[in-house]
Amino acid sequence: MFIETEDTPNPATLKFLPGQAVMGDAGTIDFIDADAVAGRSPLAEALFALPGVSRVFLGNDFVSVTKADSEDWEELRPQILSTLMDHFVAGHPVVAEGVAVTEDATAPEDEEIVTQIKELLDTRVRPAVAGDGGDIVFRGYRNGIVRLTMQGACSGCPSSRATLKHGVENMLRHYVPEVVSVEQVD
Repeated sequence: MFIETEDTPNPATLKFLPGQAVMGDAGTIDFIDADAVAGRSPLAEALFALPGVSRVFLGNDFVSVTKADSEDWEELRPQILSTLMDHFVAGHPVVAEGVAVTEDATAPEDEEIVTQIKELLDTRVRPAVAGDGGDIVFRGYRNGIVRLTMQGACSGCPSSRATLKHGVENMLRHYVPEVVSVEQVD
């Protein structure tokens, strides 16, 4: 098994591509710290067991790992590669059954708007964000405000707020006139 490593715009985060599905069509999941795992992902637990791992993001076909500021990639990268290799070769599950990201309930009158928003996010935004080792997840829509979560490398990237406000918000407002603004939620 060969695992590729890519830099991301966030210098504290590396993207690891094992050459196979990680989450596949199950979506993505972002573990902001070791406490967030709590039996939800054997892979994330194994990565958080390494000293210096501060965040783990599981994407469709990649894993993004964020290191603590005090750590050095020269020492941490080989440990992460070994942990990923061991996990995938052993065939362990990536996440526990039933683990998913939740979103706010949608009002019946907003269903068409929410469908448009999700379509735009899935086709125009998520592929670009995934290329940088992250994801953008729809969390809800109410009164013209779209609630989104930046995950993975994007969550701590210095340019993520600008991407969200200037890029995503402007695009959504252009195609969906009912959208007033976009806000980031954790």
